[in-house]
Amino acid sequence: MSIDATHDPAARSWVELANEEGCDFPIQNLPFGVFAGKGSRGRIGVAIGDQVLDVAGAIETEAVTFSGEVASALSAETLNDIMSLGPPAWKAVRATLFSLLQEDSPRQDRLLRSMAETTMQLPAAIGDYTDFYASRHHATNVGRMFRPDGEPLMPNWLHLPVGYHGRASSIAVSGTNVTRPSGQLKPEDGPPVFGPCKLLDYELEFGAFVGTGNEMGTPIAIGEAMDHLFGVVILNDWSARDVQKWEYQPLGPFNAKNFASTISPWVVTMDALLPFRSDGPARQDDDPPLLEYLTPVRGSGDAIDVTAEVHVCSQAMRESDIPPMRLSRGTLANLSWSFSQMLAHHTSTGCPMRPGDMLGSGTVSGPEKDSRGCLLELSWRGQEPIDLPDGTQRRFLQDGDTLTISAFCERPGAARVGFGSCEATILPAR
Repeated sequence: MSIDATHDPAARSWVELANEEGCDFPIQNLPFGVFAGKGSRGRIGVAIGDQVLDVAGAIETEAVTFSGEVASALSAETLNDIMSLGPPAWKAVRATLFSLLQEDSPRQDRLLRSMAETTMQLPAAIGDYTDFYASRHHATNVGRMFRPDGEPLMPNWLHLPVGYHGRASSIAVSGTNVTRPSGQLKPEDGPPVFGPCKLLDYELEFGAFVGTGNEMGTPIAIGEAMDHLFGVVILNDWSARDVQKWEYQPLGPFNAKNFASTISPWVVTMDALLPFRSDGPARQDDDPPLLEYLTPVRGSGDAIDVTAEVHVCSQAMRESDIPPMRLSRGTLANLSWSFSQMLAHHTSTGCPMRPGDMLGSGTVSGPEKDSRGCLLELSWRGQEPIDLPDGTQRRFLQDGDTLTISAFCERPGAARVGFGSCEATILPAR
């Protein structure tokens, strides 16, 4: 894929709000999502300004014309079918919808619905979900906490993208409340007990959706990996830290991670992200050389520069009309392993990937304290509590807290592209 007219920062839409400065969804973005139609049946939509374009409706009214295969895929209840068709189809659909929404095209207001009055659903039927551990800063911070006298990074970390298989069935769309999990906890001075998690945490992440998959036994080459990825969402991988520290040895995350993960509803396509992609990610001078199958190919644009902000709002803050407080600000560009490296490594064994599978980045943290992507790091295992405007402190999340992650891309010479938000409120344990 290459930069074309759909990325022109001067392009404008007949949807007025899409042209306003700071809008997440200008005509240069056109992210895909699924909204609830009649009887909650999913319909594919595209975000533009403060509106949702009904893509299936555009096809039904012949406002746009696609081939039978593409039209059928865009009329489905999830994005899986259009994800499966690959970059040429994705690019053609994007160009057609761009033309439909351009300022000098006839208005099609009947195809729009207010975003504020629209219920969004999961964008895809997620068959499998793998979460990685791709931030060097996060891995180093956690290593220093739990191995203060040893090397913070495990011996394999600089050689391969470490990951674990998550639970796809517990992925929910933004706005879905999260119930505090209960689990087996190990007090310092006694036997295990079962009860509500006390150390509930968020993790600022991003998720990449697989588009075209691969046959079992056939790896995806690193130079082709980005063409197998459809787009990116914000991901909050909720974590029960006290459950995690007791159960994770020797096999890693299990119940501490399987109760909920939240994603934003709009999938920002890899094509829309082209102005913000570059070669990478960068390696440090003393890092070991990468094996060939993980070595990025020049010009493939594996690294993506996306800024994210995390805000928290307690129940008391909401009741007193106190605005949410920012906890941290980070960037996807800080990752030491890219989504293409994750996909190449994941399939290097011949593991088959399918349209709609999701790869999580792992916690996105940066070098500064205010760029740490979870409370485990921000409060340094609870030793440095965070003061909230309501007079309370947070070491970890409390019931009633609302956690919101927003994200956007900005670069000189390009239109700003946003992701919307990923939000959930913590409910008491059942």
